[in-house]
Amino acid sequence: MSIQNRLLFVYTSIFMVAFVLFAAIVYLLPRSRIDEEVDDDLRTLNSELRSANVSTGRDGTVFFELGQDLDDLETAASFFQVVSTDRDISLQSRNMAGLPPDFGLLDEDGLNEEETLNYVTRGESTMRVLTTPIFDDDELVGYLQVGRLVDNIESFNRFLVIALFVGFAGASASLFLAVLLTPSSFKPLEDMAAVARQITNADDLSRRVPNTERTDEIGVLARSFNQLLERLERLFQTQQRLLADVSHELRTPLTAIRGNVDLMRRMGDADRESLEIIQEEIERMTRLVGDLLLLARADAGGLPLEKQKVELDNLLFEVYRQVRLLEKGVEVKVTEVDQACIMGDVDRLKQLLLNLVSNAIKYTPGGGTVDISLSKKNGWAYLRIADTGMGIPAEDLPYIFDRFYRVDKARARGHSGQGQGGAGLGLAIAKWIAQAHGGNIDVMSKVGEGTTFTIILPILVEPKPATAESNADELSKTRPSLRALGATFRRSSP
Repeated sequence: MSIQNRLLFVYTSIFMVAFVLFAAIVYLLPRSRIDEEVDDDLRTLNSELRSANVSTGRDGTVFFELGQDLDDLETAASFFQVVSTDRDISLQSRNMAGLPPDFGLLDEDGLNEEETLNYVTRGESTMRVLTTPIFDDDELVGYLQVGRLVDNIESFNRFLVIALFVGFAGASASLFLAVLLTPSSFKPLEDMAAVARQITNADDLSRRVPNTERTDEIGVLARSFNQLLERLERLFQTQQRLLADVSHELRTPLTAIRGNVDLMRRMGDADRESLEIIQEEIERMTRLVGDLLLLARADAGGLPLEKQKVELDNLLFEVYRQVRLLEKGVEVKVTEVDQACIMGDVDRLKQLLLNLVSNAIKYTPGGGTVDISLSKKNGWAYLRIADTGMGIPAEDLPYIFDRFYRVDKARARGHSGQGQGGAGLGLAIAKWIAQAHGGNIDVMSKVGEGTTFTIILPILVEPKPATAESNADELSKTRPSLRALGATFRRSSP
């Protein structure tokens, strides 16, 4: 049974039970209450009448000595009469004089030796009649019948029954409309299920489910499902690219190693150049495997950070001294340095800076510049690495932090005229390190003009004020010279 039919069955069952209980309460409860009130009134009147002096004539007639108020019973709804054992009416209330002559006894079936309460219908009128026997010295001498018209009560009951039937008819019509309209409400879900089956059967994650323009829960579900499909599609594409790139990255050094080994085997002696090539390829392959292992451990949460207080300005100058060893004719400048401390892992933060700075130098042609700066604002530290290199196309910017993504996919790597492309893991690692420290990396780039990476990290504390002398001493200990604040260097191309 489909969920649509199950919901209809459950709702119909709940409605029917609730309606039956409601009808029973509305119909039976007021009726029983009204009957009790009428019976109480009849018994009260009966008690008042029986409290009068009762006597029996020689001919068996029963006499009641009634007060004027009981004798009149001017209300048109209440009656009483005294009936002899011969079914003759000895006494009756005066308001019965207006009744038809053939009206007779109030309740002919109630003349028994026990008290009876009956509904009596005469014409279009209905009465509730209480009949009690009258005894004189334990001898039955007659009957006292007290009655009250209940036409208005019966009219109310009939109206109530009609109202319940009308309500039941309306409710049934509503259920019928629900049965007709429910399939159309579930139609969007059926369409989404059909598209999902098509995606599964065709392995086509580019398809999307409809009804994303709706504002109800179905629209939210459709948009969420499409977002899930987009993420799965990206992950699937990343997986495919990962397999292809890892295979290519490993195949290239393995091919070089195998070729040089074959060359040395044919020569019968170890060739120094071949050994150097083998060493470089092994190192590149080791770095690739190490980066993959690092990212895998990071994804699994198995790469803890040893956080401590880190002075970013000191770390920046440490990286600055290290990048001077790179052999490329690129001018590197430290344009601005502010003091900022954060809680972080020194090794990982240094790896983050080295990745971005060396990347900027690598993709900046000879004669270009790379500017490094550190500033702070509103509790955040901003490390900027700006280069005047080739830039990144706008269509590639959203993907440069994806693993194994390279802007120039045809760019060769390594030796023998191969360019400067890497494995495509450096930026992915840099992004993870920044986010693991509660920060992020922003990038702006324009083709032919250069690229700017901005590392944003939360500051731990503001630096304490210090004297000029202490600042000079600190600079002398941590920097090669005071000229480092505006330091430039140029390395000649090999």
